[in-house]
Amino acid sequence: MSYDVVVIGAGAGGEAAGSLSAKLGRKVAVVERDLVGGLCSFWACMPSKTLLDAAARRAAGADYPWERASARRDWMISREGTHYPDDGGHVRGLESEGAEVIRGTARVVGSGTVEVRRDGENPRTLEAAAFILAVGSTPVIPSIDGLEESGYWTSNDATSLREFPSSLVILGGGVVGIELAQVYARFGARVTVVQGSDRILPRDHPRSSEVVGGQLREEGVEIRTNVTAKAVERGGPGRRVTLSDGAVVEGAELLVAVGRRGADLRALGCEDAGVALDDRGRATPDERMRIGQGVFVAGDCAGGAQFTHVADYEGRIAARAAADQEVRADLATIPSATFTDPETATVGMTVQAARERGLDAFEVTVDFATTARGFTIEPRRRSSGAIREGSPGHITAVVDRERRTLVGAFAACPGAGELIHEPTLAIKHGVPVDVLADTIHAFPTGARAFGNLMAEARDRCDARE
Repeated sequence: MSYDVVVIGAGAGGEAAGSLSAKLGRKVAVVERDLVGGLCSFWACMPSKTLLDAAARRAAGADYPWERASARRDWMISREGTHYPDDGGHVRGLESEGAEVIRGTARVVGSGTVEVRRDGENPRTLEAAAFILAVGSTPVIPSIDGLEESGYWTSNDATSLREFPSSLVILGGGVVGIELAQVYARFGARVTVVQGSDRILPRDHPRSSEVVGGQLREEGVEIRTNVTAKAVERGGPGRRVTLSDGAVVEGAELLVAVGRRGADLRALGCEDAGVALDDRGRATPDERMRIGQGVFVAGDCAGGAQFTHVADYEGRIAARAAADQEVRADLATIPSATFTDPETATVGMTVQAARERGLDAFEVTVDFATTARGFTIEPRRRSSGAIREGSPGHITAVVDRERRTLVGAFAACPGAGELIHEPTLAIKHGVPVDVLADTIHAFPTGARAFGNLMAEARDRCDARE
């Protein structure tokens, strides 16, 4: 079978690449060995955000038991009444665009040739002018004494569980671990988070880490920082975890959420197509997402930021590049959001990172509780009684004084995930703080608070002139 493009992997990057390739009039096959739609649709973003919404309703006092949350999550991932999700909607979406979906495990067997194997069937040989590899990533499982023997969850287990545990130990205080910590705590589990660095959400702004950490502790989550797991054994309610400081924490279940590793491209046989890989099986794509003659990558296996929105973007760039369009990926300005309560969001550089790059940078920040929007939102606390302060959080911006432009923005507050896109656009296009300060923002919103920050930034720039 001959194609213009063969896409290997049908997660966010592969779906985007396959769909756009078909729209561009290319003859395209999308090969997937598991679920078309991938991690985000069935095990990560969509189920976790569905559970976070249910947990927020419960925290607000709604009659929302775990059974209802589990059923709503099952509906979201097309798993109602079955053990495994149904990806038929994603398959039909690709086919409606004109792509052919092929089930099986693909391996490159030469330049322009892919072999697809499926149990019980003869191998199929596909020939194509271009390959787009979008094979995702796998969870990092640390080497801990007794871990394999004692058993553990990955995030897939934690987002798909139907029977609720009494307690949970989470190894990893990044986005996945912290979002799921809040979900399980709000439904009544005793949750302990173990984080190796000095704060949770270590890739976020320190103020964001402090705000979210404070909220989680209010909700009963135990957070242990600067420690790691050294040994795991069966015992107590289910698992006993010995930490590097000698302490022992217990949980009915143990979730390992310490990160993900991009797929090893050697397993795909990429070297047979002339692709140069490093000793970890990775390749470095150029600005067109190309790693070899007629071979492109997208998503986690491309080695960049591991976000669904990045995979989608890279998949579209790869599709256009494979169609010989003149495109270049701009991955310099990537926003991210954590959907805890409160949300956090980030884009660009911290003030320390900006100064390390030689910029005359300064930071402006506002306590969200003192903003008009913050005043209108009552903090969510476990304790009873009248709450008279505003919602905790912050909005922070980092400015290049010489160029009078924004180079970083961070927030922890309700709606932070939406708020971050104005500064993202401003950083991408070098919009002067003078323009941002002179832009009218609706009242009372977090965006209005950001606009006021830009007025403060403009004044600080003027003061040095």
